[in-house]
Amino acid sequence: MSTATPPIADARAGKYLTFFLGDEEYGLEILKVSEIIGMQPITRVPRVPEFVRGVINLRGKVIPITDLRLKFDMPVVAGRDEVIIVVQMRGVQTGLVVDRVSEVVAIAASEVEDAPAFGAGIRTEFLLGIGKTGGRVKLLVDIDKVLEASDVLAIESALVAAS
Repeated sequence: MSTATPPIADARAGKYLTFFLGDEEYGLEILKVSEIIGMQPITRVPRVPEFVRGVINLRGKVIPITDLRLKFDMPVVAGRDEVIIVVQMRGVQTGLVVDRVSEVVAIAASEVEDAPAFGAGIRTEFLLGIGKTGGRVKLLVDIDKVLEASDVLAIESALVAAS
């Protein structure tokens, strides 16, 4: 009888919805995703951070919309196709604008590495890790860390202003 302790399962292993921002592929934990919808008219809310594009009415519920390109300091490309991924983030249902959705993939613990340290000033705390599957690299996003507490307050104030 073995007394060895079984290896601890890597919590980052699991199923991810993958999407693109430009040529970069990202992954969100599938359990955080409520649905994927096409782009809808967005009502701009004054005095919120630029990355909060506004709010939409989704089947009678007002939800804030965050543009991940703006949040990640990426250039916005005019005329790009956009999709909204509706997620639960820090207890708030919100939509994330992405360029396109790719697929749902299962990523094993052996296919996940820690995000590399890029040095001072480069923030990677919103990454769960780097997934290596299908011959490609996917940046695995911790959606609860993408927005800081002040960002969530701004989104909640957008909801109040839109109500």
